[in-house]
Amino acid sequence: MKTAPSKCDEDADSSQFKKVAAIVRIDVLKKVEQALQGLHVPGVSVTKVKGYGEYSNFFRSDWMVESARIEIFVRRERAKEIARAIIDAAHSGIPGDGLVVISSVEAVYRIRSKELATPDELG
Repeated sequence: MKTAPSKCDEDADSSQFKKVAAIVRIDVLKKVEQALQGLHVPGVSVTKVKGYGEYSNFFRSDWMVESARIEIFVRRERAKEIARAIIDAAHSGIPGDGLVVISSVEAVYRIRSKELATPDELG
């Protein structure tokens, strides 16, 4: 059975979107969320994660520290502004504050409509 081509088969402009990902301490998550809401970020995903890096919990056998991972897909132009807001809200100056990464995103698709998202949809 042959199906019609999906709207997902269209080419995307790889330079339009960025992903801002951050790992922050759980105790500053609310402050970060408020900063992002103040910037009118249209969508954010938050996940509870465990890991270690600059700071390790040496009182645990696995050294793991619970943190929050924040992921945001936005227009290229807004990525640095959002990263700066996360850094400002999460900063305490002590080991374990976390990190922020900005990476390129080739395309963003809406599953419901099977269409490419536009930069304006992602703020």
